[in-house]
Amino acid sequence: MPDKNGSPERTVIVVGGGPAGLTAAIALAEGGLPTVLAGRGPVPTDNRTTALLAGSVTALETLGVWELCEARTAPLRTMRIVDDTGRLWRAPEARFEAHEIDLDAFGYNIENRDLVAALEQRARTLSNLRLIDDDVVSVMPEADAVAVELKGGEVLRAPLVIGADGRRSLCREAAGIGLDDRKYPQVALTVCLKHSRQHHDTSTEFHTPTGPFTLVPLPGGNRSSLVWVLDPADADELAALDDSALSEEIEHAAHSILGKMTVESSRGLFPLSVATARSFGRDRIALVGEAAHVVPPIGAQGLNLGLRDAATIAELAIEAERDGRDIGGEDVLSAYDKRRRADVGSRTMAIDLLNRALLSDLLPAQGLRGLGLYVLDRVGPLRRAVMREGVAPRASQPRLMRGEML
Repeated sequence: MPDKNGSPERTVIVVGGGPAGLTAAIALAEGGLPTVLAGRGPVPTDNRTTALLAGSVTALETLGVWELCEARTAPLRTMRIVDDTGRLWRAPEARFEAHEIDLDAFGYNIENRDLVAALEQRARTLSNLRLIDDDVVSVMPEADAVAVELKGGEVLRAPLVIGADGRRSLCREAAGIGLDDRKYPQVALTVCLKHSRQHHDTSTEFHTPTGPFTLVPLPGGNRSSLVWVLDPADADELAALDDSALSEEIEHAAHSILGKMTVESSRGLFPLSVATARSFGRDRIALVGEAAHVVPPIGAQGLNLGLRDAATIAELAIEAERDGRDIGGEDVLSAYDKRRRADVGSRTMAIDLLNRALLSDLLPAQGLRGLGLYVLDRVGPLRRAVMREGVAPRASQPRLMRGEML
């Protein structure tokens, strides 16, 4: 840890207490690097869930986190895609089964607050990980360190800072890293709900003219989470309904596939955008999660990308420490940017293309989307290859995602 004068030793500071930041901090501490995690966690009223794909589950198992939250997850064994656009060219229903690629489940859905609670519980057991529940007010790169000032007045210094501080990242701003971003004319309505029919571990995604309407299983068989992508005006109108009226609207949009629905009280509205940092690391600052990239809630990629970020920068920093190199040096940050750029770029592009195809009124775009789903549904080897790449990309799997300790 930094000494009494604030000078850095071989310490890492993680800024941001969300899942990506906590995962990075735990991985670093487990790998032997003294670590400080500074910043407040997500607000407890966040009702969003995350579908943790197979690689992320393996990483959490390796870090000793999975056993603390597994009971609060629901397996995703089947994924259905249903064309509900009502357009002239409609795609056939596509169905994907985890057993086709020798998996028990594609992943597991968990409420974000339960995931954060499990990560925090594991973090508190690590002797070389210090948790500071205070706001970070400034981040200042220096010659051989980065200074992090807390609202309470304490100033920390370390040769490497990991920015896991979200879309409006202080760390990204301090490093002078620009952002390529674009807003979509869409808003995601999120809510958890109960339903009278069992979900049978099946996630169903309806493709609608405004975007996906996605029901994802939650534990117990009769609960699911919903992400409904809408026009902003429609989203505001639906969010203003009382619980009974909103439940009816959701049941109608879902074609009653899960029977009678009853929404839970908490609901959220999130404007959709896509953004990528022009560099994932500079001036001893590495960016992870939404500080580095933002993608729409389509295809369960957002947080899974962030967890791969966290595992990768931890792996590189620990390797540098063991080799006697500067853990925040340019070679480490350059290697981190190179490893993550292709994974983030390819998935951002795929999500963007799918979203644009849904919004497009052009017949060629609709036809290509329909043809793509038809081919995936009918060509077994291609379908299995796409499924494998979706849950565990071969080219960007850090060691933690392969079940290897750092």
